[in-house]
Amino acid sequence: MIKNGSILYLYDAAMTNPNGDPDEENRPRMDSIREINLVTDLRLKRYIRDYALDNGQKLFVQKIKNKSVTAEQRVEKYSYEEMLERFFDMRVFGATVPKKKDNRSYTGPVQFNWGYSLNKVELMESSITSHFASKAGNNQGSIGKDYRVKYSFIAFSGVVSGKRAEKTTMTNEDLLFLDKAMVYAIPSQATRSKVGQYPRLYMRLVLKDDETFLKDLRDYIKITKDEEVFSIREFELDITRLRDYLKRAQDKIEEVKYFADEDIKLIADGVEDSFEDIFNFVKLDKVK
Repeated sequence: MIKNGSILYLYDAAMTNPNGDPDEENRPRMDSIREINLVTDLRLKRYIRDYALDNGQKLFVQKIKNKSVTAEQRVEKYSYEEMLERFFDMRVFGATVPKKKDNRSYTGPVQFNWGYSLNKVELMESSITSHFASKAGNNQGSIGKDYRVKYSFIAFSGVVSGKRAEKTTMTNEDLLFLDKAMVYAIPSQATRSKVGQYPRLYMRLVLKDDETFLKDLRDYIKITKDEEVFSIREFELDITRLRDYLKRAQDKIEEVKYFADEDIKLIADGVEDSFEDIFNFVKLDKVK
């Protein structure tokens, strides 16, 4: 039986583009009013899918022999039971499957909100020149724009639904693989525009049944400096309210799968402490 869960995931991005907006010349997505960086849940799921593919998992959303295929082509030779057994991302994230006269939609048991930065973010813009001519006959290379954030400390929230897991046949092994992907996917999938991003804190709270849910855990954390921040070493993450919230809810929590990077400074009641000591009232299982 898969039980409900709550996820908190924090990573940072320095001199990189966490999630370009194709409608805005691939600029990093921003909430211009609050001056914070935004990252879609689809971007995070793509990291996880790419990591899964690199580690031998079969996916519903993937190229075949380096060629794009339609959803119909991807599933035409499988039954629904075979698809769920075969495709990791369908079991975890769900999918809409267009089969002739029998379309089905599976809502995935693991879902994320859009991520947002806990600090105000400054954008950088520079020109980039290609050695290839922009048109045949031109002697000069083409010139484009490169947009990046100076520093963004990004927070995601997610949920695990035990009831939806029954319908997609997601297993505990799938969740353990997801835990590893949350820790290792982003640095292992670095590209030119994505290098400079590192996971800093991950928590998956395993709840005691498939009925209980907790609130968005991001509402209970804050950083001690949210302007003109350019490195993880320039602030602490205050998790006093998160500790207190989870302590009040500890009878609902079976265990916590976690990763805490050595460079992140955690404080509770104004005192810096380790993740293990701050959350010593619940069973902890470190992701390795």
